[in-house]
Formats: sequence, structure tokens, C-alpha cells
Amino acid sequence: MDILHVLWLNLQTPMILAFLLGIIATRLKSDLRFPDGMYTGLTIYLLLAIGLKGGVKLSLAPLSQVWLPALMAFALCIVIPVAAFVILRNLGKFDAVNAAAIAAHYGSVSAVTFSEAQAFLDSQGIAYEGFMPSLLAIMEIPAIMVALFLVRARGHKGAGLGNTAHELFAGKGTLLLVGGLAIGLISGKKGFEQFAPLFDTPFRGVLVLFLLEVGIVTGRRLADLKHAGIFLVLFGILFPLLSAAAALPLAKLCGLSYGGAMIFATLAASASYIAAPSAIRLALPEASPAYYLTASLAITFPFNVAVGLPLYLTAARTLYGV
Repeated sequence: MDILHVLWLNLQTPMILAFLLGIIATRLKSDLRFPDGMYTGLTIYLLLAIGLKGGVKLSLAPLSQVWLPALMAFALCIVIPVAAFVILRNLGKFDAVNAAAIAAHYGSVSAVTFSEAQAFLDSQGIAYEGFMPSLLAIMEIPAIMVALFLVRARGHKGAGLGNTAHELFAGKGTLLLVGGLAIGLISGKKGFEQFAPLFDTPFRGVLVLFLLEVGIVTGRRLADLKHAGIFLVLFGILFPLLSAAAALPLAKLCGLSYGGAMIFATLAASASYIAAPSAIRLALPEASPAYYLTASLAITFPFNVAVGLPLYLTAARTLYGV
């Protein structure tokens, strides 16, 4: 009953309800649209806010608490895309290009799912380590490079790894996260007092707006599910559960609190739909967006924010005996 109660509470949060409203609006063929550029503006705000607040918390955390979780996060970035690629190739019978494209998305992370996990824990008064955004930044890029290496090892030639690396490291997602972390780390607690009125208090309100837009975009992609096939639908639900199950004991081994373990599991279970798509479009232009975008945005993202978060929290509580 505990997990059902947590699930019900999660479904009543404004963020989830806004996401569902966006899907409903699309399915009703409503004229609800965000102004051009607003989605980009909201993305910039959220990524910079996550980085700034994480940098401040990182400045207060001793290195001894951070290095092992960071190392485990990096290790997951290697293991997850390799596992996804093997499963997609051998069980899903995907060609190497599409298997690598999907694996890149699942090896990378979703900043919005991360933000929703934080908001979910905050709403229940559950504490977690403040340096978790640094793990988000660490996990965004390596898995994409691993997935591209896997497909190139099979003789595929596409955009050079150098061009792809530039696209990843110079992309707005990476710059905003890493740059925000650096600003918060350098400016510290005193600096936080200067930007808190803009980047702290309004954060959840902006997240509601962003999830409304994501709901609209997701609603448009639901029709692509018929092209994805039952295997990809099952993969988009079961593989995140497998990734989260692998991450939880590692989180405990690292000494994270059960709230931090839940966020760590959420990062492992999430699928990118900001950084990975832009890199894949450049490096693997022949890969089908009907596969990788539908899987990450129309299957895994809704599953994680609606059902996955309560599951990961319940699993963390069970593991920690809370």
C-alpha cells in the first residue's frame, strides 16, 4: 500500500498534472501552443538553475563525499549504453546504427526527470545530497560517446567523433550545467543569496510550464508508437527499471542517503531528449527519430515521472530499511 500511496501523491503534483494537460490538449487538437523560443528559454532557465544551485551545494560538500559517487556515475555511463546496445541488437534485432542511437539516449540523462525527482523528494520533505547536479553533469556526455564508438567499431562511418564531441561539449545543455556549477561553486553561499530570488523560489513554477510544453510535444509523438513496435515499448519501460536496480546498491555503497540513492537511480533510469538527439542527428543522421525520440520522450519520460519515481523511492526505502 505504501507504493500505491506514494504513486497517488505523485500523480497529484502540479508538474505531473501539467504534463498530462499538455498530452490531453494535443489529443483534443487544441490550439494551445507555446510562443516560438519559449521552450528554449525555459530550457536555459532550468539547466542554469540546476547548475547554479548544485554548484553552491557542491562548494559546501567535502571532496571525500563526492569523488566515489562521481566515479560510480561515470562507470554507469559506460555500462548502461553497452548493455542497451547488446539488448537492442540481440533481442530487439535493431541494426547497429539505430541500436547505438537508442543506447546513447538511455546512457545519457534527462535534466527534467532529474528536476522532477528533486521536486518529488522536496514535496515529501526527504533530504538528499546537494551535489547531485554534479552527477547529472558528469553523466550527460560519456554514454553518447560510448554508443558512437560501439557503432564505429562495426565499420560505420559518419560525422567525425571530433565534430560530435564539439557538438556535445559546446552544446547549450553542457555549457549551462557545467557553467552553472562553476558559477555556483566559485560564488558559494554568498553568491546564492544574490541569485536565489530568480533561480530558487520560482524554479518549480517554471518546471510546471516546461512540463506542460513537454506534454504537448509528447502528445504529438504518441502516434509514433505504432512504428516503434512492442519490443521498443517494453524496452522503454523495463530497461530503466533494470538501470535503476543496478544504480541503487551502488548508491548505498557510495554512502549516499536514501534520498540521494533515489535520485541516483532516477538518473540511471532516465533517457536524454536534449543533449543526445542533437548529437545523434549530427553523428548518425540515418538513425530513425521514430525510434530514439519516441522511446525516450513518449515512453520512458512519462513512465519515469508518473510511475518510476515512486517505484525508485520505495526501492530505496526498502534497500535502506527506512
